[in-house]
Amino acid sequence: MIEKLAACCAPLGTDAYLVGGSVRDWLLSAKPGQDIDIAVSGDPEAIAREIACRFGGTVVPLSPAHGIVRVAVPADDRAEDGPWNIDVDGFTGTIEEDLARRDFSVNAMAVPLAGWPSSDSLIDMFGGRADLATKTIRALGPTVFQDDPGRLMRTVRLAAQLKFRVEPGTSKLIAAYAGLLASVSPERIREEFLTILSLDGAKGQIEVLDHFGLFEQVIPELQTAKGVDQPNMHYWDVWGHTMQTVEAAELITKGHQNSPIYSCVPWTPDSKAHFEQHATDGHTRGTLLKLAALFHDIAKPQTKSQDETGRTRFFGHSEQGAEIAIQRLTHLRISSKGIEMVAKMVEQHLRPAGMRDGDDWPTNRAIHRYFRDVGDVAIDTLYLSLADYLGAKGPDLVHEEWRNHAKMVGHILHIGTSEPVSPTTTRLITGNDLMTHFDLQPGPEIGAVLGRVEEARSAGEIETKEQALEMAANALRYLAEQLTPESQTGGSN
Repeated sequence: MIEKLAACCAPLGTDAYLVGGSVRDWLLSAKPGQDIDIAVSGDPEAIAREIACRFGGTVVPLSPAHGIVRVAVPADDRAEDGPWNIDVDGFTGTIEEDLARRDFSVNAMAVPLAGWPSSDSLIDMFGGRADLATKTIRALGPTVFQDDPGRLMRTVRLAAQLKFRVEPGTSKLIAAYAGLLASVSPERIREEFLTILSLDGAKGQIEVLDHFGLFEQVIPELQTAKGVDQPNMHYWDVWGHTMQTVEAAELITKGHQNSPIYSCVPWTPDSKAHFEQHATDGHTRGTLLKLAALFHDIAKPQTKSQDETGRTRFFGHSEQGAEIAIQRLTHLRISSKGIEMVAKMVEQHLRPAGMRDGDDWPTNRAIHRYFRDVGDVAIDTLYLSLADYLGAKGPDLVHEEWRNHAKMVGHILHIGTSEPVSPTTTRLITGNDLMTHFDLQPGPEIGAVLGRVEEARSAGEIETKEQALEMAANALRYLAEQLTPESQTGGSN
């Protein structure tokens, strides 16, 4: 494709170069990847249209303010092993002047398209190749972050993706100019932050962001979690527990890993496929699980109290945490679907553990109610509860207790995902059946009774229409007793 791009640009009288991440990735792995960055002298939009015409692509204005145009080329015979995203960046003056305006040394290299794939023609004025060898992210100059504050987040994301270190001088610049992140659009912060969360080692990268003073501008509400002590069942304070839960959320979605801890987690090919599903904003359910882990205890600082026995409580922290998640994720321009998913997980994250009745596992009916109420994120919330458990115990984890907890969650998962009754199955009885059989008028009690019947059916307690009508009769009798004057006034004395 690069050779074809060179042939396409040559008759246009433009100087064309492979630049930025394409050169970096080529030098690291001998392959540029499916996303190709080229810099051209002249009008980038006109050249992008010519490329699109040649290869059957679509022109997408990517960053009009910076003169960047994308050509999206679908996979077909002409594109060989596409699809391709070809970003065309226009420059004036010389290529050397263009490279000097870039962010990091590893992104400030170029190769003439006509000279690729030979590295003899590599233009490397800032030591990018040497920094690749030492796995270093180094800013080109002292004004890099002032020129574009969005680069503050990009530094951490790029270091995480490449598994590079940030050069000390660059680290000092980030800390000095961290406040400039406030001027960056929420959409851009969202993209960088979700990408950081999606990578391995997300906990460590969040801690890096926090060290630089960037994380407090992404999710400021979490700063108050630092130093908030918890009951003895928790090894860490709220902040430490949150970070450990993010790490556990990442690790429990990686399978058993030949680990005595993670081999207890219920995990099948279906689990893997579930967390690899696209969820929102170009990211998977696995990434959203880590995002929910960040918010799951975010309201603990303001809900902390002590009961009459001196025991620490956090009443209402799940519900308040869901509200905080909605507000913060709305600000970050997360999609409405993503916000709804995270908020529901945060709101319900205590429920799986709370479904036990003493030492007994949850009943089938309780499991049915859980999956009905939590809906699309019922499975995700079960795994959040597993991560929450690990994030609470830390080094104090008792393996036998953890294994029993994981087995209980696995039981909920098994029952809830293998219901004998699907939502599309014909009901045993309908609202019309109730009104006809019991001479009822339409009203809210119809839906309440049908709900009880469906719960019982899902739990395997009833199978026939006759059994359903018998249960409905008992339910109606109970509802009638609740509405009698005696029952309404009996508790007033």
